[in-house]
Amino acid sequence: MFSEDLFDVPGPGSEGPGFWWSVEFAGEEGGDPAWEEERLFDLASISGAMGSEIVLEEGRPVLRAAYRSSREIGPLLAELGELLVHFPGIVLRAHGKVENRPWHTQHLDAFPPLEAGKGLLVMAPWHRDRAPEGRLPILIYPASAFGTGYHESTRIALDLLEDVVRKGDTIVDVGTGTGILFIAALKLGAAYAVARDLDPATLDEVRRNMELNGLAPILCDLAVGDLLKGVETSADLLTANILLEPNTALLPDVRRVLKPEGAAIFSGMTAAEREVFLPALSAAGLSLERELHLGDWWGCRARPARLA
Repeated sequence: MFSEDLFDVPGPGSEGPGFWWSVEFAGEEGGDPAWEEERLFDLASISGAMGSEIVLEEGRPVLRAAYRSSREIGPLLAELGELLVHFPGIVLRAHGKVENRPWHTQHLDAFPPLEAGKGLLVMAPWHRDRAPEGRLPILIYPASAFGTGYHESTRIALDLLEDVVRKGDTIVDVGTGTGILFIAALKLGAAYAVARDLDPATLDEVRRNMELNGLAPILCDLAVGDLLKGVETSADLLTANILLEPNTALLPDVRRVLKPEGAAIFSGMTAAEREVFLPALSAAGLSLERELHLGDWWGCRARPARLA
């Protein structure tokens, strides 16, 4: 049922696990195929799939997504089921195991350089020689779908981040993924980062992306962590490109780590979720400073209310 030649390995010359979990999603009968295809791509990206493809079956799109074998299949399926609440009309229809096959050499052109914000350029390392004048290249190896810069929520976060980073800043990045947000901040002049992610398998990915961008490991306190638990840093900037529920759960703890004049950036939410998040933002003592929409996605920047 599953294609066996779709999904990424950790990278050239590295040793990866022997298999990936493959999960299939499809739209319910009677849905709009064009709308379903767009939502399926969003689902692959925001669920942290390592790789994905859309195939047509009897004219209807089916998403085949791959997930790291370091995740237990039971909890993974439970998490995906919870995520599908936000994707009405999409169902998880099958899952299985796929033996590891390299695909990076087949998809070098699948990740062309992508402009973000006013002066950033997200690009895969094999395109590093194509960086134009006037844009700061952020090199990200696209081993993971979420955080490559190709998803709208990541581009929203980069845009909101770009004009507030100051030389010497400390950034806390929650749900760091590929590390793209704090890497961009460091290259824009920030001095130090604290990055946390629930998935331990992302850490090597982040370290590789730091190396690609010429950033020493000492510049980041990188560890497995749940939101801001155990983080004691006093931050100038906080970023969280995660879903509505974790973003909302994060809010009561934001002012504990954020300096009074600091800024917090929240992304990974749909435009429809804006009206749910903003009251929680205000209740947490944060004031909206700027917001952005890109496609169906929405994000915002806020500051402690008394200085907003």
